[in-house]
Order: sequence, then structure tokens, then C-alpha cells
Amino acid sequence: MPTTATTDRPDATALGRQERQVLSAVGCGLGDDEIADALAVPEDTVAELLARILVKLGLRDRAAAIVHAFDCGLVAPGRGPRARPASRTVAVRAAESAPRMGISLLGPLQVRRDGRLLRLGHLRQQAVLAVLALGAGRPLGQQELLDDVWGVEPPVANVVPVYIYRLRKALCDGAGPAVIERGPRGYQLVPGAVDVDVARLEELVTGIGKADRAGEPLETVRLCTRALDLFRGEPLAGLPGPLAELERLRLVERRIALVQRKLEWQLRLGQEAEAIAELFALSAAHPLNEPLAAMLMRTLHRGGRQADALLVFERARRRLADDLGVPPSGVLRRAHRMILRGDEAGPGLGPSAGTAAGP
Repeated sequence: MPTTATTDRPDATALGRQERQVLSAVGCGLGDDEIADALAVPEDTVAELLARILVKLGLRDRAAAIVHAFDCGLVAPGRGPRARPASRTVAVRAAESAPRMGISLLGPLQVRRDGRLLRLGHLRQQAVLAVLALGAGRPLGQQELLDDVWGVEPPVANVVPVYIYRLRKALCDGAGPAVIERGPRGYQLVPGAVDVDVARLEELVTGIGKADRAGEPLETVRLCTRALDLFRGEPLAGLPGPLAELERLRLVERRIALVQRKLEWQLRLGQEAEAIAELFALSAAHPLNEPLAAMLMRTLHRGGRQADALLVFERARRRLADDLGVPPSGVLRRAHRMILRGDEAGPGLGPSAGTAAGP
């Protein structure tokens, strides 16, 4: 079944307070150990809570939980795990015509004005712009920018106004009105002046959810393809700061969840070759992602390519041993046993609901 929330599933109001906190943290891309630290509970408790969430909401796996967290509004672009208040401002898009400026965060940060790539200065200055773009038009105070870009090691000098001044000059590029404005509550991108690819991604995800629930597989695959085409590599690649790191994790998980959703519909439509090619590419980009490797193994097995599926397992096992010094986790071992036994992979290709609780 598709990983999105459907109209016959309970929404997040069916969860208790701590379960909602866990679902929100999962949607932000946090691991069980990070969630345990944030909630001051044992890691085993987090795994138990997530398993209970999956049962209550009728979700199959962690990827489905991430999608559901977005679909029900528990997580929004740029919020992160600090549960920032939702903005009343519409996410940076033009009301009447397309903006002349586009900011791309789904890869190394790029800004184009009238199709021309702009110079943005050093990485920390770029990180300030990325935080403003992720804020989706919500004013950000100087302290919040410091926390998001420098974390627990703030700069000695008062550099935020200096960086904002330089960014304004770089974005205006000698022509046009200012793109960054300051109000009584802080700095923000001028609403409607900039097109941000993360905001477009979430708009597409909303459309995917509607097409999915309406049972429109071709439209679902088409919109998933458009959403995935926005990615140009690792999101926010190379940018420093706590928020950039969290958003990298979240957006990578977002991409994997979209691939999984697209994959399931492609298999139902008989498009196995396209699905496998995309999984191979994503698995190569994230060689230590075990659920992704398991998904590729199950897909190859379902297509009768058992030898290739076992080769994926062996490569993942060696990479985990060489890079992390750890054996394969339960999700990889279960996929491996299924292939060795010759079990039917079935329509659900992601890790089982029990994955959240570990091996």
C-alpha cells in the first residue's frame, strides 16, 4: 500500500502527547537515539512508542510515518525539532507572477536572478540565507539566526547584521528592490519575491497525497518524478550549522520516502525497470542506508533477480563493516533471509513495522 496517510486512517489526534512528540521527531528526520535524548527516555522506549504509532495509524514503516507527519501538519519545512510556531505567511511564492529569483536548497545552495547564478560569499554567510529561506517567510530574530547557524559556539563579533547587509547587496546584484527585509520581529525574505525549491517540494507532496488518495497512479508517479527532479544532490551540501544539519537529515528521508512511494506505484503499473534503476542510483548515493538497501533487495527479488539482490546485501555488509565496524541490522538480515528462503516479496517493499524496534 502507498505510504501516505489516507482518509480512512486515524489522524495524529489519535495519539498521546508523547506519541505525537515521537512522530514529529521522526518526521524531522531524527534517529531513535536523538529522539531518546530529546525526550529524556531510553532508546527502547522510543522504539516501542514508534511501533505503537505505526499500529494506531495503520502505517507500515518509518518512511510512512515521515510522510504522515507532514500530511497531518506535525512537521513543516524549516521547523526542525524545536517545534517552531507555524507561520501565517504563505510560503515564499509570488501572488500574481513567477518570482525573478529562485533559491535552491535541495543540493548545494544556489541562487539565480533572471537565470543568472549569483555569488553569495563564504559558507557561514550562505547558511544565514538558507535559514531565512527555510523560514518560509517567518521573521527570524538575531538570536534565532545565531542558534541556527552557529549553535553553541556563537561568533565573538556581532556579524549577523553584517552578513544580512552583504546578502542584500548580493541578491539585489545592483538592481531591483531588496529581497531581505527587517521588521519589528526580525529578518525575513520578502513574501512573493523568491521561489524556494523546498516550498515547491512540499506543494508537490500535497498534490501527491491527493492523487494517491484518489487512486490515480499515473498522476502520483508524475508528481513524484517532479518532486524528485528538484533534488540536485545532498540538500544544503556543505553548509554549516545545526539547522542545516537537521534539514539535511530530514530532506534526505523525505527524498527516500518519495522514492518508495513512486516505486510502489511503478511496480503496480509494471514499470519495474525504471523503479530498479532509480533505487540503484539512490542506494549508491546513500550506501549506509540499510532500509534503502533492503528495499532494493526486495525489489530485485520480486523481479526474479535473486543473485543481484544477494550481491546488494554483500556490498552493504562490507560497507557497514569497513566504514562503521558494525554488522547488518535486522532490516537487512530479514530481507536476506527472505531471499535465501525464496519467500514472496509481496507488494510492500519497505521495512516491516517491526523495524522501528530494531533486530
